[in-house]
Amino acid sequence: MSSPLNAKQALLKAKFFPYWLDNKAAPEPEQALTEDIQCDLLIVGAGFTGLWAAIHAKEANPERDVVIIEAQSIAIGASGRPAAILSASVMHGLANAAHLFPDEMDELERLGKENMDGFKEAIERYNIDCDIEWGGELTVAVGEEGLADIASEYKLYKKFGHDAYLLDKAAINNEINSPLFHGGLWSKSRSGTVHPAKLAWGLKKAAKELGVRIFENSPLVNSTHLKPGVLVITPQGTVKANKVLLATNAFAAGSNKITRRVSAIRDRIVVTEPLTAGQLNELGWQNRQGIYDTRTQLNYMRLTADNRILFGGRLGYFFNNDTDPKADKTADNFYPLVEKFYNTFPYLKDIKFSHAWSGPIALTTRMAVHYQHYYQGDMIYAGGYSGFGVTATRFGARVGLAILDKTDIAETKLTFATSLPGYIPPEPFRWIGAKITMYALDTLDEKGGWRKPWIKMVEKMGFPVTQNEQ
Repeated sequence: MSSPLNAKQALLKAKFFPYWLDNKAAPEPEQALTEDIQCDLLIVGAGFTGLWAAIHAKEANPERDVVIIEAQSIAIGASGRPAAILSASVMHGLANAAHLFPDEMDELERLGKENMDGFKEAIERYNIDCDIEWGGELTVAVGEEGLADIASEYKLYKKFGHDAYLLDKAAINNEINSPLFHGGLWSKSRSGTVHPAKLAWGLKKAAKELGVRIFENSPLVNSTHLKPGVLVITPQGTVKANKVLLATNAFAAGSNKITRRVSAIRDRIVVTEPLTAGQLNELGWQNRQGIYDTRTQLNYMRLTADNRILFGGRLGYFFNNDTDPKADKTADNFYPLVEKFYNTFPYLKDIKFSHAWSGPIALTTRMAVHYQHYYQGDMIYAGGYSGFGVTATRFGARVGLAILDKTDIAETKLTFATSLPGYIPPEPFRWIGAKITMYALDTLDEKGGWRKPWIKMVEKMGFPVTQNEQ
């Protein structure tokens, strides 16, 4: 075996671009909008929420004229960047849902399982090849101190009928070999992993086959209420639509009001080169679960179809909700994440990394989808996913459409659909608070001290910052 690498050496040849999007199978972009058109439903944003919304709308009414405009290209935002660990939760995890909506948990759990079954059925029906695997979700306890967290979550999983199992230290290390892991919680059903870009490209194909018109490289520049209807202006054309769904998540296009409740927190990910047969044998991980750990600044991990390890979870924030900072495209931002990887898998300290990237997730005090109303309800923003969004976006899109169309379904009367997450202070207070919080998260487990009361204060303000991101 070669000598161990340091983080700088390991990232020397890394591409600072999402592994998922670095793929020859990527479809050619659609043409930009260069004329003035009309439609019944305009969707702004061609990530998961926008694509699922278009498919839902056409399945419900094949004659409905649906248009999508995308500022850049399909899945260039959060949909092309995540770990893509599949979860049945539609509210950013069971613990988060129980904290926010305890009186509606039975219904939210039923809807989450129903949504996951619909997600799986749609992938099969539209024959979407997206490297999907159903190995389950695994939460691993880092050290003895993490065992209480998984024991508490296990009770929730069993209470709401999940196929979940507690694993002791021997059992968890039989699943995945790491000296840090002292136990685990394995939820086996309705969860797994997927290639997110292939999923998005497959949803695009399905939407086009249903008759949806898609225009890429056509950002929303401005909009006007026509009372009724909305006029949306792009650089080279316009769309006059009866209804508009803003499916932009952290990019918050359409109205500055969105940013009052949404902050663009950046999440970072690295991906290794493919593992050798010997490395895979030492690693274990034969069931190929998507994994989260219990660290305060948690890490999450999964295997790709070609047996690379994706490892992510170090948060950051740039002033004024900057969603594309040049300063976050340099190797030094990823060194701490690589060191965490080597600590987790010390026998892989000679492995290099092929890709590293970051991008905005939409942090709210809810960590899950919410809806904002504009133009007397003719325009609805659906977003706020901070993780678990690959499947939750299908649910969020369906409910968002029902709100937009004023369709009388039970989901639109639930608290998540009728309320808003808390207000986030403006700059410079947002930047100052984020910087202190990110530093506290990075150092809390090692240094403690003032960091513990600070994080408790932030969470009392409504920000569940120690919850899973992906």
